[in-house]
Amino acid sequence: LKLARLRDLSVARGREIAQALANLPAQIQSILDRAEEIEALAEEFKRASNFLYLGRGYNFPAALEGALKLKEISYIHAEGYPAAEMKHGPIALIDEMMPVVCIAPHDAVFDKITSNIQEVKARRGKVIAITTRDEPSLAGKIDYEFRIPETVDLLSPILASVPLQLLAYYIAVKRGCNVDQPRNLAKSVTVE
Repeated sequence: LKLARLRDLSVARGREIAQALANLPAQIQSILDRAEEIEALAEEFKRASNFLYLGRGYNFPAALEGALKLKEISYIHAEGYPAAEMKHGPIALIDEMMPVVCIAPHDAVFDKITSNIQEVKARRGKVIAITTRDEPSLAGKIDYEFRIPETVDLLSPILASVPLQLLAYYIAVKRGCNVDQPRNLAKSVTVE
C-alpha cells in the first residue's frame, strides 16, 4: 500500500484495502465454519475424471490454484483456465460429465464470467459457482453455489482459494488418497 500511495493510490482507497485486509481472518473463518457444505459437494464429484476451473482478472490465479490442488492430492485431471479464453480449447471438452468451477464474485468482471457460465450450461456442463451474493441472473444456470464474503476485488482470490482447497481436500479424502503424503510430490525444492 505504501508503494501504491507513492504512485497514485488515494488515501481513501488505501484505507479501504487496509480495512479489507484486517477483515480477512474473520472472513476466512466464516468459510471454514461452513466446510461441511464443501464436503457434501465433494461427495457429489469424487468420481469425476476431469475438472475445469475458470476465473477472470484477479481470480484467474485462484482458478489455477484450485486446479493444481485437485491434481496434487486427488489425482484428478484438472485445468485452470482464464475464462476469457474458454472458447480457445476447453469449451470442446465440456459436457454433462465435466464439472466446471467458476470463480464468480460480484466484481468488475462479474457480467463476463456470467456469460462463461451460460456457455458451460449450454453444453450441459455441471457449474460449481464460487459467488459472493444472491444473483437473479444466475438462476437456473448454476448447479452448485458456495458463497464467500465480499471484499475488495484484489483480495477476492484469497477468499476464493479457501473453498477450492477444501474441495480438493475432501475429494481426495473421499477417494482414499493420502492427503498428508501425496505421491510424487517432494516436500522441499532443491536447486542445482
